[in-house]
Amino acid sequence: MNVALTGADGMLGHAVRRTFSDLNLIPFSHAELDVTSLDDAVTKLRDARPDYLIHAAAFTNVDACETEPEAAYLVNGIGTRNVTIACEETRCPIIHISSDYVFDGMKTSPYDEWDTPRPVSKYGISKLMAEEFVSSLTNRFYIVRTSWLYGSNGKNFVDTIIRLLAEQDTLRVVNDQFGSPTLTDDLARLLRELIGHGYGIYHATNSGVCTWYEFAVGIMEKRGISKKILPVTSEEFNRPARRPANSALNDTMLRLEGIPPLRHWEDALDEYLSRNS
Repeated sequence: MNVALTGADGMLGHAVRRTFSDLNLIPFSHAELDVTSLDDAVTKLRDARPDYLIHAAAFTNVDACETEPEAAYLVNGIGTRNVTIACEETRCPIIHISSDYVFDGMKTSPYDEWDTPRPVSKYGISKLMAEEFVSSLTNRFYIVRTSWLYGSNGKNFVDTIIRLLAEQDTLRVVNDQFGSPTLTDDLARLLRELIGHGYGIYHATNSGVCTWYEFAVGIMEKRGISKKILPVTSEEFNRPARRPANSALNDTMLRLEGIPPLRHWEDALDEYLSRNS
C-alpha cells in the first residue's frame, strides 16, 4: 500500500511516519509540496500515485489565525481544496484531519458527527472551509475531527506546562473549556485502522473529558511536581481567538464501524510522560 502524507514534518506527521513505517509511506513536507499551489499539488500527487493520502498539513496557530485570517484560509481552506482536487484526479481517497473548533461549544453534551458546525474563530472557519471543499469535491473521503493534540516533535500543551512549572511557582490555566486531550501516536494508529472502512465524517479523540486546568493538574501530579496551578476563566485569560467552551466529541461513527474507542487520555498521558521523562 502506498500512503502519501502532507505535513510530514509536523507533530502529527511525525507520529504518522512512525505508525506507517512498515508501508510505502510518501511523506511531503511543506518544502516538498506547497499545498497552496494547485499545480504543485496535482503534479506531486500524480507522480506519487498513492492509494491513500493523509492530509495533515495545516496552519494550526489558533491565535495567529485571528490576525492572519487570509493565511489561515489559504493554507487550511484553499490548500485542502487543492489537495482534494489532486486526489480526485488520481481517484485517491483523502483522509483529512479536521478539528473540534468547527463547533461553537454551546452544546452541553459531546458533539456528534452530524451536529451542525458553527465555528467561532478564524481558525475554526478555515477548518470548516476545508471540510466543505473535501465533501464537495470528492466522494472518497474521511474527515477526521480531533482535539487538543499533543505529542513528540512539536510544540504542545504538555511540554509547555512542564517548562512553565520549572520556571514559575504559580500558573494560571483556563478551567471553563472542556475537551479531550489526544496523543498523536494514538490518533495515527486510529488513522491506520480507519483505512478501508466506510467513507464519511469521524470523531477521533482519546476517551474522557477534562478542562485545560484539569489537564495541567494531571500533568503536574504525574510528574511529581508540587507547584500551584490556579483555575481561571477564558475571559480572565483573554486570548485573541475565542475558543469553544465545550469541544468534547462523541466517537459514534467509529463505534458503529466496529472500531474500538481510543484509550483514556490519562493513560495516554502516562505513556507520553514516561517516554519523555
